[in-house]
Formats: sequence, structure tokens, C-alpha cells
Amino acid sequence: MTRIELARVGWSDPRAAALRVAMDAEMDVLYSARRAAADPGQGALISAVLAVDASEIVSSVLALDGDVAVGHAGLRVLPDGSGEVRKVVVIDEARGLGISKLLMAEVEAIAHEEGMRRLLLQTGNLQHQAVSLYERLGYVSIPIYGGYEVIPGALCYEKVLS
Repeated sequence: MTRIELARVGWSDPRAAALRVAMDAEMDVLYSARRAAADPGQGALISAVLAVDASEIVSSVLALDGDVAVGHAGLRVLPDGSGEVRKVVVIDEARGLGISKLLMAEVEAIAHEEGMRRLLLQTGNLQHQAVSLYERLGYVSIPIYGGYEVIPGALCYEKVLS
């Protein structure tokens, strides 16, 4: 593993898109039992609430090991001017190296630059490592927001930026 560098890229960057596809595949496996138990209407609601409108994305951040993208995080602006952290992922081979902390710090820096006063995020209750990370970084549990209540096991967090 070489020195990890962070790059701010557009949401449509093919490396970022590939990492998000890999994340979605991993989540499909992790939550497969719940998805199998859901009725088709609920599945459509979940897909809709998880969809990302690229026009709302302020920035995507890639973690690069040389030329290889090993991590991604996105920042979305919400209608009230808050930020929402989206699609934080680190590839299996690079987990445990602190890359997710670097990504989150960069997203927080971008949020500061954009004048955002708080960040929100949604994760699932089966993503134990993600929950642990967010709580270590100072995110606190909040009521479910933004339509995520349609997702069984949804957890939402907030961090007020100083």
C-alpha cells in the first residue's frame, strides 16, 4: 500500500461510479434476507429513497492508492442547506487502514467550505463497522429523516460542524 491521496472528483467520475456499484452489490448481499422478505412495492420505495440525484452532489472524494481508487464518499446538499454524506465505501483490500476516516474528514472539510453547519447521514443497522466509525467521529443518532423510514433497520446520524 502506497501513500493514500484524496481527490475531489465529479459524481460521474467512472472510478467513483465503479466503487458505488461495488458498494451496492455488497449491500445487496448483506441485506438480501430483508430484501427477499419485502414486497415489491416496498422494494421500489427503498430504491427510490436511496437513489441519488447527481445535481444535488457537491463533491465526490476518491481515496487513491497510486492509480487505484480504493475508497469513495460523496456530499449532497439538502434543501435546508445541510449536507448529507452519501456512499462511503472502502474496498475490502484497503479496509482497516484508516481510509474511511480520511474520506470523512475531507467531506467535512468540503462541507465547511460550502458553509454547511451540519452533516447528516443514513446507514443500516447491519453495517456495524460503519456505525462504529460514525459514532467515533462524533456523529450522534437522530430520528430517521428524508424518507429513510421505508428502510427496515435504517439508522440516521448528525454532526454539527464547528
